Amino acid sequence: MSAQKQRHIYSHRPSLRRTTERAIRWFFCLATYVVILSAGYIFANIAINGSKAVFTTQAPFINIDFLTQKPQTLHVYEPKEIYTELSQNNAKQIVLRAERKNLGSIEKEAAAILTNKINALEQRYKELDVQRKEGRLLYSDSEHRQLEEELSSALYAYSNYAYSGGGIGPAIVGTCLLVAGAIAIALTLGVLCAIYLSEYSRPGRTLQLIRLSILNLSGVPSIVFGLFGFGMFVLFFGWGVSMLAGWVTLAIMALPVIITASEESLRAIPKGFREGSLALGASKWTTVRTNVIPYALPGIMTSSIMGIARVAGETAPIMFTAAFALRDQLPWEGLDKWTDFFFQGVMALPYHIYVVSSKIPQNEYTRNMQYGAAFVFLFIVGFFALSSIILRAKIRKKYRW
Repeated sequence: MSAQKQRHIYSHRPSLRRTTERAIRWFFCLATYVVILSAGYIFANIAINGSKAVFTTQAPFINIDFLTQKPQTLHVYEPKEIYTELSQNNAKQIVLRAERKNLGSIEKEAAAILTNKINALEQRYKELDVQRKEGRLLYSDSEHRQLEEELSSALYAYSNYAYSGGGIGPAIVGTCLLVAGAIAIALTLGVLCAIYLSEYSRPGRTLQLIRLSILNLSGVPSIVFGLFGFGMFVLFFGWGVSMLAGWVTLAIMALPVIITASEESLRAIPKGFREGSLALGASKWTTVRTNVIPYALPGIMTSSIMGIARVAGETAPIMFTAAFALRDQLPWEGLDKWTDFFFQGVMALPYHIYVVSSKIPQNEYTRNMQYGAAFVFLFIVGFFALSSIILRAKIRKKYRW
């Protein structure tokens, strides 16, 4: 038998099963790339549009005012172009009429004066174009109060746009405080609960009920957590709209994810670690503290990353418990006593984006504020997640088993 026939005999023959497997593999591959490309497009769109508000073309190339100032109402004075066009048409008609009818020099003189005035107005408009964006005079609240003279209503049309001027400084500070406080509370309670479920609990109906409750808690909509936090912490406990109420509400939201991931990490530690420690005479808590928790820390840090992703972007819970649409002072300003720091509301980027995008009329100014706030918010969440990933990598290198 020739070599060509041998290759033909032992080669893979096409079959329906092999074709189906190849089609399924390409389907999963296509679905994965669609998800990746969609997410990439969303992030790229936010980055491109948001960078226009965050970065500048002059040193230090960062819009410090946008990152530090509080949101303000934008006051806009637009030159009345219709007024200019009408004046130009009237002047042209006078000049044409004077030329056609051959009238005296008085009418020609009046036409020339009017034409000069129009030219002066046009020159003034060109100067404003250089000074301000797109021929408009833009003033924030603080700038508008400092105007020494009112602009003529005959030449300018006035309008204002809420939350479109200023910056997002208080919202950045409030978001960082809310995320850090909520994750600290959720990690503490979640890890303690996971240790109990993994190391101390006994199989039975009570344990099954606890696990079922955790699973049900993870499926509750965020608006329900917001209403629960409003009724329990804001009204019943009397904390009011405050950071403390927001911390506890967001922490309860993150608990199911953190408990589940932490418990799985603890259960993944080999039993030999526990048995060897107990055989040497160590107590149960000493065994858990020295031979279980350190080696489970990478998985616990993974749960913290998942918790950050769960609570950082929530709007409904903080809308009822912790967030203000606008607050002039930072959390540490104007305190009568140090405990007031925990019992005051703050601005937050998710709620600010929600207000700007849905509660006020949309225009070119709110667009910049929306994308700029979303860009900074993604950067903050990424910073928290990256910090957890780096810490997890260092812990994993330290504790190998």
